[in-house]
Amino acid sequence: MAKHGKKYLEALKLVDVNKLYAPEEAVDLVKKTATVKFDATVELAVRLGVDVKKADQQIRGAIVLPHGTGKTARVLVFAKGEKAKEAEQAGADFVGDDDLINKVAQGWFDFDVVVATPDMMGAVGKLGRLLGPKGLMPNPKTGTVTFDLERAIKEIKAGKVEYRTDKTGNVHVPIGKVSFDSHKLVENLKTIVEQLIRVKPATAKGIYLRNITLTSTMGPGIKVDPNAF
Repeated sequence: MAKHGKKYLEALKLVDVNKLYAPEEAVDLVKKTATVKFDATVELAVRLGVDVKKADQQIRGAIVLPHGTGKTARVLVFAKGEKAKEAEQAGADFVGDDDLINKVAQGWFDFDVVVATPDMMGAVGKLGRLLGPKGLMPNPKTGTVTFDLERAIKEIKAGKVEYRTDKTGNVHVPIGKVSFDSHKLVENLKTIVEQLIRVKPATAKGIYLRNITLTSTMGPGIKVDPNAF
């Protein structure tokens, strides 16, 4: 069993592990139980009633949070010609084509999100083994394979987050910082959960929202009542 520090154990005393909290209560509690000295990230974990072995029940997409995440993402764009100029003007942090692909292939990863124009995907596909496991591979489902680079970059900078089911049907998404006002965290939380409800696969059986948990960096988990949504 993992050992926890004194601060964590003190914070845990504030949490009723058997209770399902209303979203507003959970957010207030996650702020109270933040144990680190820096501005911790608030993470949402949702266990979905899906069979991820079935292709039509694998969930993936992206959505702009109304209040952002508290972090400005570093955006890398694979594009050339006029589209490269568009990306630079839209505020991309890194823009390039073959040279940039080679740089990433050699192990450079100082970026948070990758966007590519469709005509670049043949070359970008070579990076699949590197970008895929990190969740960085551009994908049309998340709006990161597009010719509308200005829109894509501005949405990412404004707080667009990706969501996807892992091997066990869990979705993990950051919804802001502990320093956020409670109502902003609640709105971000509801935005994500309501989006997951909207994209529920038609073939999913039984209870869909199995578990919802909020936690801050190195803080205790707080269970949220799925019926609140």
